[in-house]
Amino acid sequence: MRLFLLTALVMVAFAANSVLNRLAVGAGEIGAVEFALIRLLAGAVVLLALVAIRGRGWRGATIAGVAGLAVYLFGFSLAYGHLDAGTGALILFGVVQMTMFGGALLSGEAVPMRRWAGAGLALAGLAVLVAPAGGAWTGFAAMAAAGLGWGIYSLAGRGARDALAATAGNFALALIPAAGVALAVGVEFEAVTAWGVVLAVLSGAVTSGLGYALWYAVLPALGAARAGVAQLTVPLIAAAGGAVLIGEGVGWRFALAAALVLGGVLLASLPRAALKGDG
Repeated sequence: MRLFLLTALVMVAFAANSVLNRLAVGAGEIGAVEFALIRLLAGAVVLLALVAIRGRGWRGATIAGVAGLAVYLFGFSLAYGHLDAGTGALILFGVVQMTMFGGALLSGEAVPMRRWAGAGLALAGLAVLVAPAGGAWTGFAAMAAAGLGWGIYSLAGRGARDALAATAGNFALALIPAAGVALAVGVEFEAVTAWGVVLAVLSGAVTSGLGYALWYAVLPALGAARAGVAQLTVPLIAAAGGAVLIGEGVGWRFALAAALVLGGVLLASLPRAALKGDG
């Protein structure tokens, strides 16, 4: 139950990032590159402060974790200039699902048939949710890149011995490629509003920095395949948040998708004994 509650909290944090990006970048409060930079910087500051207080340093960063985080952050923000919260989260975690299942197979992790069936059912529900979406191919491509980056970042975190230190290190070192991106494409902070900065800081310090540290903490217990399936709940949470906070519409498709996705996650996540009723 503790693992379930912690995982649910992480999924809410992930969904909140979609809504915060949409509120900021989609509404023109801040540019995508500027949002990603402030988000990363805020997360790095908070995480480094926490590890400094703890006095144990920030070892544990990996090249894969740093690269995956950087690709995810910029692709994510760029995509939300074109996509609504639910659609963007679908593309993101659909690609994450494929990346983490691939990682599970490459690492030799056992992926039972019921987990494949659950993932398929959940993906079918997500397809129902966003079937009417248009062809915003720029946003789709950017979010697909973000999904690949996040999948790599998550796979890299499975072996982290100290979740907080590893997350702090990844955030701090990701500032290097992020600065390179900023220099290459240019930034326009004069067009950034105070509200845009607030949203970026909130996304970086709370729902990203602290949320990702918690994610790294629960990943070893979940395993790559089950972690990938669990993340398929995020588009539904994001769609609900977009409806409440941004006014993005949901209807019967949302209800049907919710039933399919949650049913698929349940099928993929429960132990076999529980499904048979003898545990």
